[in-house]
Amino acid sequence: MSTEYAVRPADVSVTDGGGPGEPAAAGEPREHVAAAVALARETQAWWAGIGFAGRRHLLDRWRQDIVEHLDELAAVVRQETGKPHGDAALEIGLAVEHLAWAARHAGRTLGRRRVGSTLLAAHLAATVEYLPFGVIGVIGPWNYPVFTPMGSIGYALAGGNAVVFKPSELTPRTGQWLVDSFERAVGRPVLLAVQGGPEVGDALCRSGVDKLGFTGSTRTAQKVMATCAETLTPVLLEGGGKDALIVDEDADVRAAAQAAVWGGLSNAGQTCIGVERVLAHEAVYDELVDAIREEASRLRAGTDDEADLGPITLPKQVAIIRGQVAEAVAAGARAVVGSPTSDEEAAEVSEHTPISDPARLIQPVVLVDTPTGARIQVEETFGPVITVDRVRDMDEAVAVANAVPYGLGGAVFSRRRGPEIARRVRSGMTSVNNVVGFAGLPALPFGGVGGSGFGRIHGEDGLREFCYAKSVARQRFTPPVSMTNFERRARVDGIFKTALTVLHGRRPWQA
Repeated sequence: MSTEYAVRPADVSVTDGGGPGEPAAAGEPREHVAAAVALARETQAWWAGIGFAGRRHLLDRWRQDIVEHLDELAAVVRQETGKPHGDAALEIGLAVEHLAWAARHAGRTLGRRRVGSTLLAAHLAATVEYLPFGVIGVIGPWNYPVFTPMGSIGYALAGGNAVVFKPSELTPRTGQWLVDSFERAVGRPVLLAVQGGPEVGDALCRSGVDKLGFTGSTRTAQKVMATCAETLTPVLLEGGGKDALIVDEDADVRAAAQAAVWGGLSNAGQTCIGVERVLAHEAVYDELVDAIREEASRLRAGTDDEADLGPITLPKQVAIIRGQVAEAVAAGARAVVGSPTSDEEAAEVSEHTPISDPARLIQPVVLVDTPTGARIQVEETFGPVITVDRVRDMDEAVAVANAVPYGLGGAVFSRRRGPEIARRVRSGMTSVNNVVGFAGLPALPFGGVGGSGFGRIHGEDGLREFCYAKSVARQRFTPPVSMTNFERRARVDGIFKTALTVLHGRRPWQA
């Protein structure tokens, strides 16, 4: 396995020619990641010092550069992931929207503001502001190599942090493109890239960054958290999901079917907040299955420009997807769209199989009558597969939706009870009468609960995620009665007790 390292003014690049590795030994990726963090720390002081207005100006220049070269970036994303050009352009456009929002709202959200005092502390004037942690490490995924990491990068930069970014080893050129674009717009190495596999991610966790944001599988998130815990490095983790779309008896069935197919099959099902399960009220179940069959049957996976779905980007995922489908069908599930493929047929797909190879394609699959407890019902599939199950009522729908360890997103279709049902679903985000709508709204926080991780990107929560609260209490005048010294006497204690009783004690008219 050949490995080459390069350090340049605008980025630190660690390019690994191989697959998974052990924690990096000193003198290998670790020293090059350390160099990136050191360079980022030098420039972060300048970046924080130019203030919210200065950063907004430069971040606006960056998003303008991205938009001007959108087709170029979309082509890189397509080459590395195989997704259709339109899908690549959509993810870039949404990332630009978030970048603009973060730059525009950072000052109001994070800037110093006065907070109220109390009668007992009337002599104090208080302020709170949110200051940048310093250097943020970001480990990005391959399925949305622009939109997802930019949810951390853009918000961290808007808050005054520098960022060291490790793109997925499957999409290194996309990550480097973003860094090069930033360099064109800003001219300083505030955003740097480190390239490589798991050993580079491990080195970034151990590099002394002030916080680390990770998006990927729940299993890898656990490893990241354990590694960062050794140095008490705080983490933001987004793991996997097994999102459900719930369809009530009063729902617009056609709209629900279209949403289920888009939410479950777009990006070849490789979406952390994608629809993997549909839970339909028995009153509309048959109609919904027919509508989903009609919608999904029109779609085709391919590598040509006319294809609706692209290939499976992660080679080993092909066997996982086909294996889950084959197991479910063997246990009694029926495929109303597509057909199962055995693990043996998928075994020939390896990390060396080109992204353009037809073996990397999986045509859409829709399953019904899937047995309860089947692996495809509880484990993340991350492919173009949807299961559709019948439920008696919304109580059962919510119970089934919540009966998985994940809690990332979801959707509810109901004309009357959508928000009510949505609140009962244990997830960080839920769409009502649409699918994945929350991801496109910059003001909404994005993140999960349970096995889907913790912490938030996007919105005001996303800005504060990469900053720490700085509280300041300034004495305005000397209080007539001071409790914070060793000279106070019993009389002062009595005055304090009387004041406390008047302010917070039980009133005579209260029972």
